[in-house]
Amino acid sequence: MANHSEDFLRLANEAKGRIKEVSPAEAKQLIRDGAMVLDVRDKEEFEQGHIDEAVNISRGTLEMRIAEAAPDKQAPIVCHCAGGNRGALAADTLQRMGYTQVVNIQGGLKAFGSDDN
Repeated sequence: MANHSEDFLRLANEAKGRIKEVSPAEAKQLIRDGAMVLDVRDKEEFEQGHIDEAVNISRGTLEMRIAEAAPDKQAPIVCHCAGGNRGALAADTLQRMGYTQVVNIQGGLKAFGSDDN
């Protein structure tokens, strides 16, 4: 999914301006502290590898399925995708849906996996 359109990248960058992004190290601490890990990649990507305990809800079905996975809108959620763009869009959407403690992993799973913390 590295070949993103200009429109997609523009939307993702706009979303990044409205959300909080955290470093992989900060994300790992949030997860240790009990935050839900929300992997918004497609099922096939998720099955190839994911963060332990992650809940997989693809970006395309997020709005329909999030309430069953995260009924408490005040609970912390760490979003991510492969590289950070879909995760940013997901975090932005969740905030607009009323979720108050949503962050996105800067650089996505690629950055999270390469971080030594």
